[in-house]
Amino acid sequence: MAHDGLALNYSSARQAPRSLFAEIAFILLLLILFVGLSPFAPPPSPTTVNMTAPAPGDMLRQVLFLSTFALVLVAGAMRQGFRMLRAVPPLLVLLLGWCFLSVFWSAVPDVTFRRATLAAIVVISTLLSVDLIGPGRAFLLWRITLAVILAVNWLSIPLVETAMHLPGEIDPSLVGDWRGLYAQKNTAGAVCVLTALLFLFTRNGHGNWIGWLVVILATGFLVMTRSKTALALFPLCLAAGLAYRVSWRDGLGRAIFLCGALLAATAGTALLIGNWQQVAQLLDDPASFTGRAEIWQAIFAYMRDHFYLGAGFGTMAHTGAPSPLHDYARGNWVETIADSHSGYLQILAATGAIGLVLALLALVADPLWRFWRLDSAQREFKALLFALFVFVLAHNVMETDFLESDSSAWFAFLVMLASLRAPYNRAQDNSLTLRP
Repeated sequence: MAHDGLALNYSSARQAPRSLFAEIAFILLLLILFVGLSPFAPPPSPTTVNMTAPAPGDMLRQVLFLSTFALVLVAGAMRQGFRMLRAVPPLLVLLLGWCFLSVFWSAVPDVTFRRATLAAIVVISTLLSVDLIGPGRAFLLWRITLAVILAVNWLSIPLVETAMHLPGEIDPSLVGDWRGLYAQKNTAGAVCVLTALLFLFTRNGHGNWIGWLVVILATGFLVMTRSKTALALFPLCLAAGLAYRVSWRDGLGRAIFLCGALLAATAGTALLIGNWQQVAQLLDDPASFTGRAEIWQAIFAYMRDHFYLGAGFGTMAHTGAPSPLHDYARGNWVETIADSHSGYLQILAATGAIGLVLALLALVADPLWRFWRLDSAQREFKALLFALFVFVLAHNVMETDFLESDSSAWFAFLVMLASLRAPYNRAQDNSLTLRP
């Protein structure tokens, strides 16, 4: 997939001494979000889980994020001054502002404020650190980290008992699935997809042999996780990146791509309408989508009473109070889930319809407008960014990543967003120029 003549230039960013703090901050973010505070820790059992208790390790996580935030702010102030604020897109600022505003109607305002602050810290730290060190350097550090994690995950299978899901966990269907150093197989699966995409679309050695080796190992581990969402999305995202790479050569190719996408969307909509009765029956079955349908039903029931504002940001679990879905769900299962298993529904339930509209503008419409622009010099790199963009958007249909301070997929989205904006905001930055 990568071409020897079209590879990212991983040259050091200018003013390296001033960017040292930003680079350290970026590495810290990688370690916090992709390794975590307790790798290989077994998931909670049904007898120990308690969604109304504070999340374990929460205080240490906050200290680490605050330290990272301080480092990147110092680096930004030294290099850019107040101009560093431009690293955060205005629409994303509005979305974060709405999350803070939800403090006023949240049942647990202190939790909402604390989690909105943490979400803002992760967003600013990631966007600003990438802006300071340059997307090329950021992707190099990211790929090295993912390659090391992949090696650790493979080595852990024969050496670490908890690298696989064991009997006695909340969901018995997970037993035997590989999870590596992560708490859950779906997280491991998502990281495997990110690893494969990053190594497929960049050059790594003559003929990309290193890249192909990493991709094979990442795909093998992905298969063993049996993460249905990640397995289904990997070929979709790969195809999306390749389609962007081929179609964005000129205006005609772009128009053909758009027509094909519209035809596919029309055909899909027609198929959905024609089989709506079967779709409705599937959504009405609580066991559908490995139990997600029951969670979604409770959210829709809750939103009928709280349509515009929602429950308040960060109020789904670990708040010290019952879940806002408690009175809208059958049984007590709602006390054992940590999220809505859909990033879109999570935002809807927490911040209401207004928050969801702001999220769609900031996280979907704004990046799409930037991808729409023809830029032959950066087309190869933007193909990788587009693959990451499609993956995170699609992943949030079944999993929750948006605005989650501990989500590796959300970090990937932020790095994508910062890299997508960099060529247009900083024309002098040549850290992403392609070698002739």
